[in-house]
Amino acid sequence: MFDALAERLEDAWKKIRGQDKISQSNITEALKEVRRALLEADVNLQVVKSFISEVEKAALGAEVISGVNPGQQFIKIVYDELVKVMGESNVPLALADKAPTVILMAGLQGAGKTTATAKLALYLRKEKRSCLMVATDVYRPAAINQLITLGQQINIPVFELGTEANPVEIAQKGVEKAKELNIDTVIIDTAGRLQIDESMMAELAQIKQKVKPDDTLLVVDAMTGQEAANLTRTFHEQIGITGAILSKLDGDTRGGAALSVRQISGQPIKFVGVGEKVEALQPFYPDRMASRILNMGDVLTLVEKAQEELDLADVEKMQNKILQAQFDFNDFLKQMKLLKNMGSLGGILKLIPGMGKLSGADIERGETELKRTEAMIGSMTSEERSNPDLLAKSPSRRRRIAKGSGHDESEVTKLIANFTRMRSMMQQMGQGRMPSMAGMPGMGGGGMFGGQAPQPGFRGYSAPSQKKTKKVKKKKGFGDL
Repeated sequence: MFDALAERLEDAWKKIRGQDKISQSNITEALKEVRRALLEADVNLQVVKSFISEVEKAALGAEVISGVNPGQQFIKIVYDELVKVMGESNVPLALADKAPTVILMAGLQGAGKTTATAKLALYLRKEKRSCLMVATDVYRPAAINQLITLGQQINIPVFELGTEANPVEIAQKGVEKAKELNIDTVIIDTAGRLQIDESMMAELAQIKQKVKPDDTLLVVDAMTGQEAANLTRTFHEQIGITGAILSKLDGDTRGGAALSVRQISGQPIKFVGVGEKVEALQPFYPDRMASRILNMGDVLTLVEKAQEELDLADVEKMQNKILQAQFDFNDFLKQMKLLKNMGSLGGILKLIPGMGKLSGADIERGETELKRTEAMIGSMTSEERSNPDLLAKSPSRRRRIAKGSGHDESEVTKLIANFTRMRSMMQQMGQGRMPSMAGMPGMGGGGMFGGQAPQPGFRGYSAPSQKKTKKVKKKKGFGDL
């Protein structure tokens, strides 16, 4: 996402790179590039005009900061304005004074509303909130079954009364069931509708009047660009919404929706869907999104993703193994599994500062190398995985692994050599010594991955216990330029 926008903004920075100071003359061309980039990203025209005006005003009025060149200062100004346009801070879900908190989900047909309902329920369960999903879409074939299937997948109960019941009645009884079961959050999935469908809009208004939701969230498809902002405004005027969820932000979206919704509709984006998996829902942080747009990564989101998968006891155990140079192939496989659970390699790399410019070909080669490495490790015996030194001393073992994995013996030999070098390097770093860069995987004469991409009725279900994770405090400020 935002790749095209980020590339065009790079062209804007080049216009003032190497200049002594920011002036009207040297930012005129840069602002033209920024305007063109935003319009190509399908940002609303009025938002673009206001954005350019504010950036120009801030740039010309900015004091020269010692040690910061004009290009960096201009990027900082654009960053600040991007954050402002998208809402400045995360807007959390409302919490009712008395349980249950009721969340009403609305949206057009095909926007991904039912899936977003399940994603939100799973997100809230990770936040230690109990949830009940209520299926009121009696019109779309298999809509209720879809929600039930998703409920079974994530162990969240679903309340439904079939396709013959009145949606308003289903919503009311769903809230009553939540009270009966002491469930603290109810998420009501409504039927998809068209903006011009007055009867369906009236039904949604009736449901809202009866259940009095604490949050009314509109699910909009990010791929519709600035139309998502107009849609949010229309629903807000007719129904009264409290926020939006942008779905499909991982698709071929140009960014116009994320940059237009708050300014045009006046309502905040609260969550974004970043993948098809039910775990792929993230709170929307304008500052983090601005960092991604400007190719600066998003370290806080990366840390939060890792913390969801990490067990602190495993971390301490792994640290001890690294310090004692006992890190083996079993540990390496565990790290690869952790990486997969966090998402695609490309998605993770884009969260790391400086890695957003990697091409699709580079990322694809990195993923291929990961699969190749996993195949070779999978062809090892449990003894060999636990004791990599056995492979360094035995050509016959390496030949067997090569044959079993379908790769050349030279590739297996290279894997063993690089793994041994990496283990030594990790031990030195753990002891506070800086290893030689020639031994760094991916540096010098090839690495672990061949020198390619960086390595790094009522239907109830009992929900499994969740491991408590340490919260990451949101850091303020732009950071180092």
